[in-house]
Amino acid sequence: MTGAADRHTAPGATEAALNKPKNPNHKQLETPDVKTIFKQLGPGLVTGASDDDPSGIGTYSQVGARFGYGMLWTMLLSYPLMAAIQEISARIGRVTGGGLAANLRRYYPKCILYSVLTLMSLANIFNLGADLGAMAAAASLLLPGDSRISKFEVTREYLTALIAVLGTTISPYLFFWQASQEVEEVACNPGEEALKQAPRQARSQLGRIRLDTYVGMALSNVVAFFIILTTAATLHAHGIHEISSSAQAALALKPLAGRYAFLLFVCGIVGTGLLAVPVLAGSAAYGIGEARRWRVGLERKPQEAVRFYGAIVAATLVGGALNFYGIDPIKALFWAAVLNGMVAAPLMVVIMIMASSKKVMGKFVIPRYLRLMGWIATGVMVCVCLGVFATWK
Repeated sequence: MTGAADRHTAPGATEAALNKPKNPNHKQLETPDVKTIFKQLGPGLVTGASDDDPSGIGTYSQVGARFGYGMLWTMLLSYPLMAAIQEISARIGRVTGGGLAANLRRYYPKCILYSVLTLMSLANIFNLGADLGAMAAAASLLLPGDSRISKFEVTREYLTALIAVLGTTISPYLFFWQASQEVEEVACNPGEEALKQAPRQARSQLGRIRLDTYVGMALSNVVAFFIILTTAATLHAHGIHEISSSAQAALALKPLAGRYAFLLFVCGIVGTGLLAVPVLAGSAAYGIGEARRWRVGLERKPQEAVRFYGAIVAATLVGGALNFYGIDPIKALFWAAVLNGMVAAPLMVVIMIMASSKKVMGKFVIPRYLRLMGWIATGVMVCVCLGVFATWK
């Protein structure tokens, strides 16, 4: 249907406009409808969804029960910080055509590469084990048998909870995962290249990364916000300030789901775990594989990347084995988040240096606003970690 503006346009101008060649890389930016937006969602959305893993659910529940509404402000703080550092990680992958570990291998000493990989792998495996233990503990609520497998305070307990919240929100495995997924996007889509080799694609691809990342992180933080809110309004309000079992955590859902509270809780824990466990194991495998120059990628068949898939299996088995040492699954979820927060701080320093380097990024070094937000996020993580150590007795 033709509008009034079209009917009064000169015929020559109309013909020229129709015949004007269009750049396919810019088309999505010119017609931003709902369908186009959904097509641009991918690595950032999956990364955001996997962020709300059982460790996240357990941590947010513990914080809501212990501090009530007093830590809801952390979700408002963490959103711009996590979105910035994830966008920076994604840009590194898209610009260079290599993941974080691949770029560390190319441009930095081996001691930095293997220190980063060791910290990330240890955090991932512990987190993975905590997630698997929580999934088993949650499933036992429906199965017979033994189930065991807004104020700011400068106190050890409060700062530990704060680093746990930030650590489960801004997690090392998410950095590696999203960067590596951007590399796979380049490898799997014909005509797409690393931006250093194809700068003409920069406008559309960097715009897609920004949209994808900010939508994914927003969904992650909205979920986290309401987990804290729900446990604060139910458990904390009724004097339950510490969650010691999956059954106790499920009570937070009773006002909403009634007698189906346990079923809803199990579906949430197991469902998010099924998404997060492959991401945790996969991000470790990407990092190790890129460092060792293996063939990596989930788009490859297992026989084409035997060592990569072997690393995924090994990480899952080692993480699962941790549960045979009698670790409390609920406490393990919380301490996995604390460990992630401690490990994230030094990794973020490395990522920021890398993303600001012309040697690594060429003319696509991160812009000033991202550099500012990235260093603020890094500074917050470092300061909270130092606060935890300073108050620890």
